[in-house]
Amino acid sequence: MWDVQVRKKAVKSFDQLPKGVKNSFLTLLKDLVVSGPHVNWPNFGKLRGQKNIFHCHIKKGKPTYVAIWEVKDKKIKIMEVIYVGTHEKASY
Repeated sequence: MWDVQVRKKAVKSFDQLPKGVKNSFLTLLKDLVVSGPHVNWPNFGKLRGQKNIFHCHIKKGKPTYVAIWEVKDKKIKIMEVIYVGTHEKASY
């Protein structure tokens, strides 16, 4: 089991998401807790040039919603969700 923390900025943007996207994100959080940073979600992968930062799509279409998380400590299994929101506003 992993300790998954959510950055304050991501919590604020979560509040603005449509209900279906919120539900998908909560499902992703459960998967991250159980499976760790490597999940079987659409467009999952490491961000280019980043060692411990991953992302996936939580809703396809227009707009596409994504989540981005960072592994903080592999030994004690801590990661942090740093962004959840539209693909267009993601910082990558």
